[in-house]
Amino acid sequence: MPEQNTPAADLSAEDAKLVTLARGARARVGAAEGASVRDQDGRTYAAATVALPSLHLSALQLAVASAAAAGATKLEAAAVATDSPTLDDASRAAVRDLAADAPIHVVATDGAFVGTVTQ
Repeated sequence: MPEQNTPAADLSAEDAKLVTLARGARARVGAAEGASVRDQDGRTYAAATVALPSLHLSALQLAVASAAAAGATKLEAAAVATDSPTLDDASRAAVRDLAADAPIHVVATDGAFVGTVTQ
């Protein structure tokens, strides 16, 4: 899944906060995934997977949508807490819509650092 293995200890304090927010969003509602993003002004947005009969959004898609709805025009970084073996293309594309180079830090739902997606 991740193209780059950045040790969790190498995450900046701001990126570690994104991981914490992603894990919290997932745990709060017992969702499959939790995610968070940070915009160009340092504002953070956290979300959990939405799985309704007529609507399905990954946690990362919803976090990006929340940021865009609040006026964000660029993302600095993202994090996702998931037990999925891969980061789905739609989630990655949502982040890339606002940032071609923002790192996406991936952690397992138990908090184990998986790696960082950079493409």
